[in-house]
Amino acid sequence: MPGPYIRAAWSAARRCLPSSKTNPKYYNSIFGRTGSSSWFTRRGFSAAAPAIDHPDSVVDPAKIRNVAVIAHVDHGKTTLMDRLLRQCGADVPHERALDSINLERERGITIASKVTSISWNGNELNMVDTPGHADFGGEVERVVGMVEGAVLVVDAGEGPLAQTKFVVAKALKYGIRPVLMLNKVDRPSVSEDRCGEVESMVFDLFANLGASEEQLEFPILYASAKEGWASTTFTKDPPTEHRNMSALLDAILSHVPPPRADLEEPFKMMVSMMERDFYLGRILTGRITSGIVRIGDKVHGLRKTDSGSEKFEEGRVVKLMKKKGTSTALIDCAGAGDIISLAGLSNPSIGHTVSSLEVTTALPAIELDPPTISMTFSVNDSSLGGRDGSQLTGAKIGERLRAEAETNLAINVVPVPGTDSFEVQGRGEMQLGILIENMRREGFELSVSPPKVMYKTEDGQKLEPLEEVIIEEQRDEQE
Repeated sequence: MPGPYIRAAWSAARRCLPSSKTNPKYYNSIFGRTGSSSWFTRRGFSAAAPAIDHPDSVVDPAKIRNVAVIAHVDHGKTTLMDRLLRQCGADVPHERALDSINLERERGITIASKVTSISWNGNELNMVDTPGHADFGGEVERVVGMVEGAVLVVDAGEGPLAQTKFVVAKALKYGIRPVLMLNKVDRPSVSEDRCGEVESMVFDLFANLGASEEQLEFPILYASAKEGWASTTFTKDPPTEHRNMSALLDAILSHVPPPRADLEEPFKMMVSMMERDFYLGRILTGRITSGIVRIGDKVHGLRKTDSGSEKFEEGRVVKLMKKKGTSTALIDCAGAGDIISLAGLSNPSIGHTVSSLEVTTALPAIELDPPTISMTFSVNDSSLGGRDGSQLTGAKIGERLRAEAETNLAINVVPVPGTDSFEVQGRGEMQLGILIENMRREGFELSVSPPKVMYKTEDGQKLEPLEEVIIEEQRDEQE
């Protein structure tokens, strides 16, 4: 029933603190107060998040750290997130707690980026778990603009691999300060000399990608995310009192700068993630660039156009949420530098700006690499059509694909003229395969063509996408 949620939202709006413009001392009196934990991670269609708490203050931007966890696939990002959540007192019901999509748990990979927050020594750490597979690089690109730092997880045995280079290049481009964590140092094959080699390879990778002097001064930690510990010095068996993640959390606080934020400016937020809720409609997640937002505030959506910025919707904030641990906390207000979710607008999507009414200029749009392959999705017109699914028409297929393109900027959907077919462009076969499998489970029945490489022409020259491949071969030492 939506009634209790709406009443709770308006009740929270009445309790919210007075406007900062009418009380300049407001900022000094509200810093440092936080609420309890709860979480809502489901991507796509899901039930409304439970009303857990109503924190009524804005977090001091100086006590916020926004950090992404990036790595090559299977180097231990999601396991690390589990250990960090446990370290900070969150309830972790099972392994890979942030993998909320069924296919993520079945395949053991991260498909969509997730945001949560943890508290450490009086500070708020907004952590972003990102995919490690190259096909889901768009998930990395759309969230790196929300953070000021990144924990680069590298397998101490394997060293930096192809996707490591991709995510590091994106992070360095945005000026993100990295923290290097060499994971899996507890393995018998990993020695201190090997860790030194990997450190040199990572440093060379940073230098080749044009890292600044500040970015090259990254701290190095040695860890076993599986066993739940990190150390500033090489060890395989730390003392019992140091078998935790305190060293990594302390490194984040000391090395990653707080966000540049001005609470006195008008409210502006770039939408970096979007979910749908049956009762609330669109739930928009992003980092607040400036100002303060409260329940009941009037806001509007802005988007970039060829001629400047365009306003396309106006409404009120009906609910604010903050993701904490494995739950969601309902909040009354949020300030610049924090990563929050809001509901109340029905049209903005990823890449759009949500702001107070006095703001007329949209924030810079998210830049993504172009797609590299395409497949044609069409109605199943075979003799066996209609036996397995319930969503059969071209209109239904097109509606579902357009909804996917709204939440996943790395996918483009182009209707094929004169047919009920759609050209779906993406980053790789796995990305499109995940989309097909999700649609099949939702009851869609469709035909798909073989994937085709996408070419482009620049200055009269035909270009094709390139992919780096690492091949390991076993050689006989006697040869």
